[in-house]
Amino acid sequence: MRSANVYYGEHLAGILTETDDGDYEFAYEAEYIRYHSANFITFSMPVNSAVYRDKRLFPFFEGLIPEGWLLEIASNSWKINRNDRMGLLLACCRNCIGAVSVVPREK
Repeated sequence: MRSANVYYGEHLAGILTETDDGDYEFAYEAEYIRYHSANFITFSMPVNSAVYRDKRLFPFFEGLIPEGWLLEIASNSWKINRNDRMGLLLACCRNCIGAVSVVPREK
């Protein structure tokens, strides 16, 4: 199971997890819900206490992963399969353009 802290600006917004079954879950942190409820990471995932679940990586996070020649460079540099979307997200999305960043969680 792999997971990441998802930050909105400097605030920990929530946790993204790839389960052992290959599914994905995202949950906002309680403190973020309490103090930053207006700062959702995407319209499709409003701030609330629900756990978002899907069989595929959520479109918002998929959109953070590089494409084209930049994807080739990232994939080759870090020896990550192009189909390992969570691996690419964890490797490439710590310093994204915009307010959201994805930081691998320590085990």
